[in-house]
Parts: sequence; structure tokens; C-alpha cells
Amino acid sequence: MRFGFHISISGGFSKVVEKAEIRSCETIQFFSRNPRGWKYEPLDNNDVETFRTSIRSSGLSPLFLHLPYLPNVASKDSKFYSRSIDSIVIELERAERLGVPYLIIHVGHRMQNSEDEAIEAVAQAINQAFDRVRNSIILLLENTAGQGTEIGYRFEQIKKIMDGVQEVEKVGVCLDTAHSFEAGYDLSKKGEIERTIESFDQTVGLKRLHLFHLNDSKTPLGSRKDRHWHIGEGYIGLEGFRYLVNHPLLKHLPAIMETPRKDTVEDLKNMKVIRSLVG
Repeated sequence: MRFGFHISISGGFSKVVEKAEIRSCETIQFFSRNPRGWKYEPLDNNDVETFRTSIRSSGLSPLFLHLPYLPNVASKDSKFYSRSIDSIVIELERAERLGVPYLIIHVGHRMQNSEDEAIEAVAQAINQAFDRVRNSIILLLENTAGQGTEIGYRFEQIKKIMDGVQEVEKVGVCLDTAHSFEAGYDLSKKGEIERTIESFDQTVGLKRLHLFHLNDSKTPLGSRKDRHWHIGEGYIGLEGFRYLVNHPLLKHLPAIMETPRKDTVEDLKNMKVIRSLVG
């Protein structure tokens, strides 16, 4: 596996590679704008060019852009549904400008809608976004913990969404280990991990899996509470991660850690731990 972290764009894109190298990243994920608001500023051409040049000489690959937190395409009744589709469109365009081949989105909350209505809403939103942006960016659906009214916490839900997307070859999956565990997929033991991999392959297909989010879980199996924790210190544990990162069907995939941090110290610790597990 190629390991990396979510990297802050504070100070501009030109600072991203430096921050990644400090953390010994081989792959990275980042936002293109403030993730907690709707407002965005146009990309600065010089900043983008500096970023692309620094990436070419860095060896960082692959790159992943993450949609901001506010968009929710799982409820057509939401006053933000259209605005959320606009956000996907903007990020698909920005990904292309930044030279990033993947965009990760959270599946979303169904609110007062049924599961089937939510699944249809997500698929239609993706179809509308793809109609408006004709590029080759791959959209990755991130599985959820199933907190509140979240959908996308069962592999069957993700499969149904993908079935509703017209250009399905442009859609894949980002599998978050903490979310999977919290949704009831046990990733702490060899046998249960094998059953989870088999379930994913039979339902969605391993060829659709493009990225892991490697996060331990601060809450127990099936808690449906989204709480990331440091590698090996949560309920998944070291042995669960050891088996995952060395699995012959998974070890070719990139893996991004979104573990808690106050500064670089925690990231360096988690990178050391995860690399120590590679056989």
C-alpha cells in the first residue's frame, strides 16, 4: 500500500507538497477550499501551476480531492440539494485543473426520506453533475458509519446507487475502515475481514475499490457512531490493520489516514505504526 494523510491547504496549494513530505506521504488527499462553508474563491493560476509543478517532482501519487462537508445529495427535499450538485460540479472542474484524478464524496443523509428515495436522489445528483462536467475524474463514494439518517453504510446501498448512475465506469468506492467497523463490518479479526472482503466483492466488486481511508474506531463494532482514532489504539486494533495492509487483494491500493491530530506529531506516530505492520 501507498500511505498518506489528508493535507491542509492552509497557506495555499504551493505548501501542500512540503507538508506531505514532512509526513513521509506517498499519496495525499486534500480539500480545494474551506470544507465547512459554501463560499469559495476562484483558483489562483500561479498557485495551481506551482502546485502541479511540485507534484510532478514529488512522486506523490495518486491524488484525491475531497468534497466539502456541507453538500448532501441524499435528500431532494433539502433546500441545499441543487446547491450540493453545484458543489460536485465545481469540485470536478477544480480536480481537473489541479491534476487530481479522483473526487471523494460523502453519500449523505436521507433526512425524512426513505432509503430508496435517498438512493435515487444520490444517483440522480451524480448523473446531473456528470452531464454538466465532461471530464475523466473518477467520483468515489465514501461509505458511512450509518450515524443518524446516513445512507451508504451497507454495501448493498452503495451498489444500488451505482446501479442508478448512467456513466458507472466513472464511479468507484473509498472504503473507510472506521466507518465500516462502526456500521457492523468487523475488521479486527482475520476471518471477519475475509468475510467483509468477500461481501464487498460480491456486492460492489473489488475492481470498484480505489482507496482506503485507514482509521481506527473509537467506538465499538456496530455502534453507528463516526469516531476516528489512532491506528492500533481503537477497537479495530493492530492485528486488524496488519491483516488489511498485507492482504493480497488489497495491498496494491492507496491508503489515506484521517486520524486525529493537533500537529504533525500524531501524523508521524500513525505513519510509523502503519508502516511497521507491513510484512
